[in-house]
Amino acid sequence: MTGRGVLLCLLALAAPAARGSDPGTGDWPMWGGSPDRNMVSTQKGLPTEWDVKTKKNVKWVAALGSQSYGNPVVAAGMVFVGTNNDGLRDPKQAGDRGVLIAFRESDGEFIWQMTHEKLAAGRVNDWPHQGVASSPLVDGDRLYYVSNRAELVCLDVQGFRDGENDGSARDEKFTTERDGDVVWTLDMIGELGSFPHNLANSSPVSFGDLVYVSTSNGHDESHVKVPSPATPSLIAVNKLTGKLAWKDSAVGDRILHGQWASPTVGRVGGVDQVIMGQGDGWIRGFEALTGAKLWEFDTNPKDAVWPKTRNELISTAVVHGDLVYIANGQDPEHGEGVGHLYAIDATKRGDITQTGRVWHFDKIRRSLSTPAVHDGIVYYPDYSGFLHALDAKTGQPLWMHDMFAAVWGSPLLADGRIYLGDEDGDVAILQAGREKKLLGEMTMGSSVYATPVPARGTLYIANRTHLYALAQAR
Repeated sequence: MTGRGVLLCLLALAAPAARGSDPGTGDWPMWGGSPDRNMVSTQKGLPTEWDVKTKKNVKWVAALGSQSYGNPVVAAGMVFVGTNNDGLRDPKQAGDRGVLIAFRESDGEFIWQMTHEKLAAGRVNDWPHQGVASSPLVDGDRLYYVSNRAELVCLDVQGFRDGENDGSARDEKFTTERDGDVVWTLDMIGELGSFPHNLANSSPVSFGDLVYVSTSNGHDESHVKVPSPATPSLIAVNKLTGKLAWKDSAVGDRILHGQWASPTVGRVGGVDQVIMGQGDGWIRGFEALTGAKLWEFDTNPKDAVWPKTRNELISTAVVHGDLVYIANGQDPEHGEGVGHLYAIDATKRGDITQTGRVWHFDKIRRSLSTPAVHDGIVYYPDYSGFLHALDAKTGQPLWMHDMFAAVWGSPLLADGRIYLGDEDGDVAILQAGREKKLLGEMTMGSSVYATPVPARGTLYIANRTHLYALAQAR
């Protein structure tokens, strides 16, 4: 590993646990804030009330496309978010495309965009109007994300505004100062044989000079056959060159449907691990630099049967101390159903379904969400709209809050408060702690599929069509 890689690892992973996932810079540069993916921030002064109609405590608002599933990230003085192309900004790039947009953090001004044409196969690989659903990773002057075309893309955060064409990619079609600048691209379909089911989606995470993503490999349109069983599910790529460093193909043809989870990096028992829930319903941990499999855990009861009672893993795991927290679930199109939430001791090795189980909570419904773990409490929502608060050590339920609408996103815990959005377009604000206290509920005007993101006293929330920067009036 290079000296720069060692420094990055120390900055990202060696911070005290009390700091939660806040990177400590004021930014929120990736899904979950930092590699452990814990949805906890130390930032203060975030707003507790706002009105998107009257613009009370609305710092700025920016138009997106017609459907936005990507979560914003904040770094390098910009806010980056994925959407579709229905908010057309360049007539030369018309039609159904996935879009990643950069806005100026201070005032929401459009800076640049990167667009991706849809795959020719259509909805089996690239569902119409779904856009870019990956949350980017910003690392210095580079940005990484997965496009709707199942490409791991590395961009220069400045786009072509700096007048330079960075990296090995020199054939960009659109090169104005309002376009993204590609450094390199790894085509996971062309180079790895991936067959994404409906949409490619994974939010990158890095460790040293490696960046990790899921390949989104899944079923064909029959929902029975896995066309590419030899394709890896998890890959590690050199973030400087775009070359494959290692891969894991443990799932093989056992994929239940699709693979839309994102990897997590954490130090557990003194070992740096990459951890990801996979398409067969198992979660696995790997040695971060070599890809050696350390452990695996089946999140379904042995008598569970797909699709009624056996689930896949879409949620992103959270590492907190030596424990991993994750709940299973299914594609929202499959509706509600029984779920399972676990705390797993990731210091164990081999098949740890029994030996690594610290506790199991089976009163949760199917979930897509990532938890927030803080002060001995796990906050975990399910797709049915229930936010569960449980004791982090024992799994004992403490309280539950009903959002009265489906939840696709995850809770953000900041300044002693929990923020959680729902499909009805409401954001609930609750007091963190062992007793439930609802502080308020704000409406965003349309469905909130994303997760609230904090940066420098501002709360960023995307609904289907707009990105809002919310801050206390000064």
